Amino acid sequence: MLSLSWPGRERDRLPARSPLARFLAALTAEPIEALRTLFLDDRLSRPLADEQQIGGLMDRTSGEWVVFDLDGTREAARQRALPQTEDLPPPFRRLDDVCAAGYTGRKRGEVVRTRTVVSQAHSSQWLGSFGNRGNGRYRTELRQGLAAITRYLTAHQLPQERALLRLDGQYGTGAVLCDLAGFSFVTRGKDYTVLDHPLVQTRLHLPPDQIQQRPESQMIRSLYDCPEVPVGSEGVLRRVVVATHPEGLKKIPVGVTRAGVVYELFFTTLREPSVHRF
Repeated sequence: MLSLSWPGRERDRLPARSPLARFLAALTAEPIEALRTLFLDDRLSRPLADEQQIGGLMDRTSGEWVVFDLDGTREAARQRALPQTEDLPPPFRRLDDVCAAGYTGRKRGEVVRTRTVVSQAHSSQWLGSFGNRGNGRYRTELRQGLAAITRYLTAHQLPQERALLRLDGQYGTGAVLCDLAGFSFVTRGKDYTVLDHPLVQTRLHLPPDQIQQRPESQMIRSLYDCPEVPVGSEGVLRRVVVATHPEGLKKIPVGVTRAGVVYELFFTTLREPSVHRF
């Protein structure tokens, strides 16, 4: 990335924090996108010293993948009460410009800000960071992330067929899956109406494809593979993997509970023998 450090004797020329903050607050979307493009160009113009630094993941069929993570995070902020009297100007909060009402999840706060980060999983290279107020514009940010990944693949002469996207649950709907056309992906699903589909219900009444237990956990999950299941109102056909485990004493952070059983959804375009892990 471009260096943002200065020699110690030149630091007296740097702006103070307050005017710098006002300058950054006055920026519009156009110069921000230009600066983001400049940073990415600088990143991609620097060749890696060793081709192996790109890294990769080998699946069970000896297929090699370059994995990219698209992670959406949110931060909640609490707004303290401001005094309102005739002697004081109208109350103003700085967070109003960067935050808005939205889903706070398990975080304490009244307003939130979301951020989408794109990174190359093996080298930990950051390819983009996009933030917005409230619940954000995650589909727009997803398309920006896919554009950055495409530029990375082009710069390193990697075919798109070798790219594998790992996404979190906010992208697990049929509408969003349509935006991923051409990319292989694994994502958590949040459209739990898929569980009621006849194909999935029939599969859940049969023995599981695999029993999985992590070394660091006592939880045992049963995995059910359901190929070619329509997802969402768009009816996008995707492979659906359902992971189940008995309900515990603690409240589950993800999944849905039915009759004492916790169900988790995963959507993917990978073929059954190629799935490395979920």
